[in-house]
Amino acid sequence: MSTKAPNPVDKYVGSRVRMRRIMLGMSQEKLGEALGLTFQQVQKYEKGTNRVGASRLQQISEILQVPVSFLFDGGPSGAVNGSAFAEGASPAYVSDFLATSEGLALTRAFTRIADSKMRRSIVELVEQIASRDGPDHR
Repeated sequence: MSTKAPNPVDKYVGSRVRMRRIMLGMSQEKLGEALGLTFQQVQKYEKGTNRVGASRLQQISEILQVPVSFLFDGGPSGAVNGSAFAEGASPAYVSDFLATSEGLALTRAFTRIADSKMRRSIVELVEQIASRDGPDHR
């Protein structure tokens, strides 16, 4: 018995749910409680294993304080086979970064900085460091 691969749209929407949940510092358990679900069900949504229905999408967007459209922004286009991605889709490295402890810590701390000029300065600093080290330096 072979398992069916998740639909690209379901997988993308799930990754956006995960990204926003992490940005808010919310656990899967907390989101699950707010939805009346187990954290395992939230995991399945985030991986794209289970589809999220329309009313559940609305509920999730309210809990995560974003419009429903946020969950689809930059995702797979309306192509018939569902495999084509719209221009500006979030590259895999973004979700890979957010899945690391450093990425999560940096994202949480950065989103707590209220001063937009300070945030811009931090971005510029990181860009300067990255350009000095080059793409292959680790």
